[in-house]
Amino acid sequence: MTQDSEVENWETQVMLLSVEIMEANPEDVCLRVFSSKDLIDEAKQTLHNNFKVKDLGKLKYFLGIEVLRSQKGILLNQRKYTLELVSDVGLSGTKPVFTPLEANINLTTAEYDKLTGYTDDPLLEDISSYQNLVKKLIYLTITKPDICFTVQVLSQFMQQPKRSYWDASLRVTKYIKGCSDLGIFMPKNSTIQLTAFCDADWAACPKTRCSVTVYAIKLGDSLISWKSKK
Repeated sequence: MTQDSEVENWETQVMLLSVEIMEANPEDVCLRVFSSKDLIDEAKQTLHNNFKVKDLGKLKYFLGIEVLRSQKGILLNQRKYTLELVSDVGLSGTKPVFTPLEANINLTTAEYDKLTGYTDDPLLEDISSYQNLVKKLIYLTITKPDICFTVQVLSQFMQQPKRSYWDASLRVTKYIKGCSDLGIFMPKNSTIQLTAFCDADWAACPKTRCSVTVYAIKLGDSLISWKSKK
């Protein structure tokens, strides 16, 4: 078999299998990814021989991530999870915004406000609401790389969140409401060339003089890894 035919076989035969293992825990779910149907059938038979399992077929929904298939490829999104998050915060009736973070916004720490004498941005009395919302937004970055930077900024203030942080997190929620059905698309016909992009704003933080580094990695036309970190 030539290299070109191996690549074509990999592109056309990648499938997703989800099975439920019933013996140890009825709620346990095992996800397997293989490069050929023969390997899938072999793995399924091995599991059936050793465990009480239920074959759920092709993956459609897993841990809040929806898997939508078409002739062009696979789309991964978190539409249901996103709409539930928007509803939990109480923003179902609000209009969406077009950017996750206001331009030139300056979010400062409580210590910085104390040193400068700024008192118009009080600490939140209930910090658990902010912490829970940011945690859910972090999980949304699995299929929404466009909010990675904003969520990275908000996650820095988990211990002493202020009113401005809460308002910023609500803006992100309004933003994802308007793009809940968008996600990561993995085209069927693509190369296996690995491409990486990275950037950093050198010592841009005025308080810590730390840099924010971002990177994105693509396999062919599919985005497979990304991150924004201070």
